[in-house]
Amino acid sequence: MRDYNISECSHGELTSIIEANFASPDPYLFALARKQSLKFYGGRVFIRGLVEVSNYCRRGCLYCGINRDNTELTRYRLTPEQILECFAQGHGLGLRSFVMQGGEDPGFPDEVMTDIIREFRRRFADSALTLSLGEKSADTYRAFHEAGADRYLLRHETATKTHYDCLHPADMDFDERVRCLYTLKDAGFQTGAGFMVGSPFQTINDLARDLLFLKELDPHMVGLGPFIAQKDTPFADYPSGGAALSLVMLALTRLMLPKAMLPATTALATVLGGDRKPMFDAGANVVMPNISPPETRGLYALYNGKLSAGAESAEGLAALAAQIREAGYTPDFSRGDHVTEARKH
Repeated sequence: MRDYNISECSHGELTSIIEANFASPDPYLFALARKQSLKFYGGRVFIRGLVEVSNYCRRGCLYCGINRDNTELTRYRLTPEQILECFAQGHGLGLRSFVMQGGEDPGFPDEVMTDIIREFRRRFADSALTLSLGEKSADTYRAFHEAGADRYLLRHETATKTHYDCLHPADMDFDERVRCLYTLKDAGFQTGAGFMVGSPFQTINDLARDLLFLKELDPHMVGLGPFIAQKDTPFADYPSGGAALSLVMLALTRLMLPKAMLPATTALATVLGGDRKPMFDAGANVVMPNISPPETRGLYALYNGKLSAGAESAEGLAALAAQIREAGYTPDFSRGDHVTEARKH
């Protein structure tokens, strides 16, 4: 029986562990990850309502379906009133944790977003707000936090600079992405990072570096899931990442960061056909059903086949809660703060 003392492992040791589990995942690895999740969160799975505010983006990420160069995509941008109405509907359904996610939309000024955050805090004082809006200036991050946002998710996608350059155009910089993550922590956010599993040109060495980067950054959240190709991107014909390796990386992330909030991501749920139990058993403890207007959900086309109906939607919250219970866990509609932050609220 292998001793998975992940936090003490070198890069070479992590590479060996990932390789061994890639060939044949060790059930004991998942048992240890589940044990850590239960230790700090007691089997609760936190539900956050996701609002996808805009699919305009100034970035040209080669893997992403909403990148600036995709001329096949119908673009949309929610109004502040629509966004706040989504929050109101979710709040009425019992949700007390929300996420605003969008591309880096030049038509959505930071000042407008700050006003939305401030109004959210005024109307829903009992609720938590996570942002996932890309790279911003330090002043903007501080303004968002001071207006009332609690958390910010900015996936690093890969911790290997040369690999990052393979996935992004020349006007994007790995070092700037890393600086933004540390700036978010300095601004007071519960900060989230994250990476793709099985993305083009990725190696096992890259995945080991992701774990070491997470150890150094020590984020409050980590969102990870398989690369899934999108039909209108330069990577349209690349094979998608598999569920097995994604689950291994999820379990290793739980062992590296025992207290982290780890979403059962929609990408991994898509590959697993909507079955979240393997993710919960590997240490995931967050789900984010889509509460955006139904007519826009299909337009936030990050990758092919993205789930946005049934238990993935506002209309399916009861089904989602039942699914969580059937998996042996407890649905939790509260703020769902990181265990080190919960006492502050």
